[in-house]
Amino acid sequence: MSYLSKQKLKAYVQLMRIDKPIGTLLLLWPTLWALWIAAQGFPDFSVLLVFTAGVFLMRSAGCVINDFADRKIDGFVERTRERPLPSGRATRRDAVCLFLILAALSFALVLTQNSLTIQLSFVGILLAFSYPFMKRFTYLPQFFLGLAFSWSIPMAYAAQADELPSVVWLLFMINILWTIAYDTLYAMVDRDDDLKIGVKSTAILFARYDKLIIALLQLSCLLLLLLLGWIEALHSCYFVGLSVVLALFIKQQMMIKERSKKACFKAFLDNNYVGLIIFIALFLSYL
Repeated sequence: MSYLSKQKLKAYVQLMRIDKPIGTLLLLWPTLWALWIAAQGFPDFSVLLVFTAGVFLMRSAGCVINDFADRKIDGFVERTRERPLPSGRATRRDAVCLFLILAALSFALVLTQNSLTIQLSFVGILLAFSYPFMKRFTYLPQFFLGLAFSWSIPMAYAAQADELPSVVWLLFMINILWTIAYDTLYAMVDRDDDLKIGVKSTAILFARYDKLIIALLQLSCLLLLLLLGWIEALHSCYFVGLSVVLALFIKQQMMIKERSKKACFKAFLDNNYVGLIIFIALFLSYL
C-alpha cells in the first residue's frame, strides 16, 4: 500500500471516528436497552448482530456528514482544526461518497428486518443527515442529537417485538434527556470557540445556568428510569444499578465545578459508564 493510500485510509478512519469509539458506545447502550426490554431478556441473535453493526455504521455516517457540514468552521476550533477536511487530508467528495456508502450499508442491514423497522429507518436517516446542520439555526442542536441518537430505540424494539408500545416512548424520552445532558458537557469544551465563530449550542444557551440545567436533566432522566423500572416490574438489582448511576451523575457535577475544558470532556466521557451500568442493570433484571 502506497504512502498516499495509507494517508487517505487514515483520513477515512478519522472521518468515521473509528479511533474515537465513545460516540458508538453512547449510541449502542440505549439500543441494547431497547432490545433487552423488547425481548424481556436476551434478544434474537440475528437482530442483536444487525443492530450492533448498524450502530457502528450509522454513527460513522453521522460523523462523516457532521464533518462535511462543519468543514468551513472546524479549522477555527482548537479541538477540530486537525480533522481531515479542514486540514486538507480529505475532500468534500471523499466525505459525501463515504457517507453514501455507510448509509447504503446501514439500509441494507435494515432490509433484513420487518416492515415496521424498515419504515422507521427513513426517519432515522433523515435525523442523522439533518442534525449536523442544526447548530447554525438553533441553540438546541443537542436536542436534535438526542432525537437522532434515540431513534435506534423504536427501531430496535420494533425489530425484536414488531410493535411500539408506550414503554418505547418512555425510553425514547429518557435517552433524549440523557443525550442533551452529556452533549452539553461536550459543548462546554468548545463554548469559547463557538461564541467567536457564531455556532450555537445548549452550552451557550444555558450560559451560567449550565451546571444547574445539566443536573436537572440528569435528575429527570433518573426519575424516568425509576418509572421505567416500576412499569416493567424490574428486579431490585435494576434499582441498585440506578443508585450507581446517581453516584456517577453526582461525580460529573463535581468534575465540572470549575468548568475547565479538560474536566468537562472527562465528565462527557464518563457517560459511557452510565449507559453501561443501565444495561447491566437491565441484563441482570431479566436473567
